[in-house]
Amino acid sequence: MEACNFCFNACLNENDVKMMAACIRLDRLCADTCSLAATAIQSDSPFKEEICRLCAEICAACGEECSKHTHEHCQICADACFRCAEACRKMITA
Repeated sequence: MEACNFCFNACLNENDVKMMAACIRLDRLCADTCSLAATAIQSDSPFKEEICRLCAEICAACGEECSKHTHEHCQICADACFRCAEACRKMITA
């Protein structure tokens, strides 16, 4: 969530913001979904598995998008997203 928020803000400061539109959009969605997943886990929501499954999908998509860009903030975000997707998948199977 933190990496996505950082990347989101950094992308807004890039020279070609339009080129970063998909990255910005996914950063925002991913951060929001990670927050929802964390809340679902903390509150032992009956929907936590479904939310974590969705979170894993969105994190993977955000990671794929961020990995297309050479900016350091995008590379850091991609790594964090891939790790989060894996953690969500493990949460589902635990």
